[in-house]
Amino acid sequence: MALQIYLGDGEMIVVNGAVLRADGRLRLKVENQVTILRAREIMKAEEANTPARRLYYACMLAYIDEPCREKHQSDLADLLEDLVGVFQTEEAVLALGNFAGLVAHQKFYSALSECKKIIAYEDNVFSRVSVAVS
Repeated sequence: MALQIYLGDGEMIVVNGAVLRADGRLRLKVENQVTILRAREIMKAEEANTPARRLYYACMLAYIDEPCREKHQSDLADLLEDLVGVFQTEEAVLALGNFAGLVAHQKFYSALSECKKIIAYEDNVFSRVSVAVS
């Protein structure tokens, strides 16, 4: 079964490392296994400004930058190690474990989805800390 992707005019997508931009509304059918990220899933380097966001960014690079995947996986391991000792709730530890398992099996796209849960947890912690400080 083909993956169908709908793009609006001007929307970007990365396919096997190539950045493509829709010229008009577009529907694509992907018939084989490829590396795809939609614009909303792409994080810019300057947006990777927290530990969990750096984890997402490194995972994204491991997914789309196959020639340098080994380096990105090493970065992922270091970032993950830093977070394991910080996040303490059962929910966060489970998300980190799921993320680590997906990365270990090179399921980077699924790991990105799991990392969004880690980012949400981190955002929640940061918002509670900023309220407590105020």
